[in-house]
Amino acid sequence: MPGKQISATISEGASQLLDSYARAHGVKKGFLIESALLHHLEALREVPSDVIIPPRIVVSKGSMEAIADLLERPSTPTEAIKKLMSDQ
Repeated sequence: MPGKQISATISEGASQLLDSYARAHGVKKGFLIESALLHHLEALREVPSDVIIPPRIVVSKGSMEAIADLLERPSTPTEAIKKLMSDQ
């Protein structure tokens, strides 16, 4: 039974990754896309929504500036963080 064709616009980077993976593993891109989509939809159905981490996070310009500032001038780690990150 033939499937239904869909159309989607993806980034150039995603397209290159798709092409590369399909070539390296000898699979058709349609098969790979359908497998990934089914896997993703199954996960969305089975996993509680509050534990799903989105692959992309969109932030406002102000938030991005605050993030950049924190990255440029990180705060001194607290004792609790040092303990958490130590091997002990």
